[in-house]
Amino acid sequence: MAVDTKKSLRNQVLYSIYVRNYSKEGTFAAVQADLDRIKALGTDIIWLLPIHPTGEKNRKGSLGSPYAIRDYRAVNPEFGTLDDFRHLVDAIHARGMKCIIDVVYNHTSQDSVLVENHPDYFYQDADGKPMYRFWNDVYDLDYSNEALCDYMVETALMWAKLGVDGYRCDVAPMVPLNFWSRARAEMDKINPDFIWLAETHHYPFLTRMRDRGWNLHSDAEMYQAFDITYDYDVHYFYEDYLKGKGTLKEYVDGLNRQKAMYPMNYIKMRFLENHDQVRVCSLVHTDEQLRMWTAFSYFLKGPALIYAGQEFKVAKRTDVT
Repeated sequence: MAVDTKKSLRNQVLYSIYVRNYSKEGTFAAVQADLDRIKALGTDIIWLLPIHPTGEKNRKGSLGSPYAIRDYRAVNPEFGTLDDFRHLVDAIHARGMKCIIDVVYNHTSQDSVLVENHPDYFYQDADGKPMYRFWNDVYDLDYSNEALCDYMVETALMWAKLGVDGYRCDVAPMVPLNFWSRARAEMDKINPDFIWLAETHHYPFLTRMRDRGWNLHSDAEMYQAFDITYDYDVHYFYEDYLKGKGTLKEYVDGLNRQKAMYPMNYIKMRFLENHDQVRVCSLVHTDEQLRMWTAFSYFLKGPALIYAGQEFKVAKRTDVT
């Protein structure tokens, strides 16, 4: 656990938004117009899925994955301008909420600014060209390059100076821990209350990648630099139970093991669904069950996540590509 992590983060409510799918307009301004309603849900922190321009080369689907980013230092023009984003952040702050954004530092789109200008920032194939290790619409960044580390730290600080209050870090264990520790130390000079949320992995994914020789970090390691990690280490027990594949005891036992596996002040983000998982209302089919599971998630140790649409009992998963 980062030594200066505040346990009060356990009591927060996050609301997750993908700007493109959130409204008919798909803009920052449309999100801003709905802030009072979002605040009324008890929201403390708004988490925006990637706000940056999306790559076109080998993109997934017709619009591309928001996790295949073309330029870390720009906003997607479909969402609005940088000033529109600043206005949104200011409006969030005016309502007593914080704003965190998704950062995707493991990889970029295959036509990104960095691919075009700094191909040496990436893992290289046998022909010396940028390569991917897992997802075929991106190229993976190689943090053994100190110039890359400098660029990414500078980028992280840039958004903080624009008012962003924290980061949800995509596939964080695939990026070297020493980079995250450096980025946090530099960020502390600007905002010591900056929130660091790591998307950590299901253990089968972690072990599979390690078996391939990749140095992915465990949840326990990630707490050295991060305030909050995902609860994927137990989430699959919850889903298996609701699908009739497992028992409730397996899920509860997993929750209890967390108390022994992590620091005493560990913080896990608790969720019934997120943009990568099925909607909870596709698993539970009565209002009573939904109320029970929602209440249960709020009483666990860790901030509770509402994924936009969850409050309306949306049952169909939205594809973000």
